Amino acid sequence: MPARWNKNIEKSKYKELSDLYITQNKTISEIGKILKISESTVYDRLLRLRIKPNRSIKKGFNNTSSATIPYIRTRKLSEFFGIMLGDGCLTKTQVTVTLGNKETEYVDYVSKLITELFNIRPKVIKTKKGHYVVYFGSTKVVNWLLENGLVFNKVRQQVKPPSWIFEKRFRIEGFLKGIFDTDGSIYKLRFGVQIAFTNRSLPLLGAILRSLHILNYHPSKISMFRVYVTKRKYVLKFIKKIGFSNPKHRQRALKFVKYYKLDN
Repeated sequence: MPARWNKNIEKSKYKELSDLYITQNKTISEIGKILKISESTVYDRLLRLRIKPNRSIKKGFNNTSSATIPYIRTRKLSEFFGIMLGDGCLTKTQVTVTLGNKETEYVDYVSKLITELFNIRPKVIKTKKGHYVVYFGSTKVVNWLLENGLVFNKVRQQVKPPSWIFEKRFRIEGFLKGIFDTDGSIYKLRFGVQIAFTNRSLPLLGAILRSLHILNYHPSKISMFRVYVTKRKYVLKFIKKIGFSNPKHRQRALKFVKYYKLDN
């Protein structure tokens, strides 16, 4: 919890930050280096002092000179859509993926995937609660993602993946990998292992169910915003065929395979 500021300190901090952010038009990154604090701390102070962040007036805004659109619909592009449908978020100018406080390796993976797909290097900040946020600005990319079915509010607008995902099996596999890495879980039952997909968008859960049926994983029906795969041979098939880019799932799956002898 941030330390309490008295009125004099708050006035001083406001003057300092207002001068840097508004008068000198410094970016959050530049201010962090000047004040020797993290970018997330700078952002939190802006909100705390009621200074409205406005990226559109900053130099290099949107990085439009370097961002490119990946028109070839690869497995990795489908995986990125799965990631966005799970833990992603769009604003009018920015693409963000918010990940857990222990997912440092997966943060690196998502960052590299974004660079590979969009020819742009995202930034990473850590929030006060410890979550990692991978983000980059590009209205061109945001508009393209919107054209391909992503939305600003996934739950309210009940998002689902674009139809081209279902045209090829490798795209379906990529989509399932991305959505599981962000919204999936694998855990033990009394006599085995179960994997589950959880999301508040029913159309998205329907798309997950459809994907699993197409690939013959024999999933459960939708129940309490979840879809399950329970039978041993299909859990093992998912682990081997779809796999995981998120190390926390991969390590857990390998542990279960060994402990429960799923290969037998």
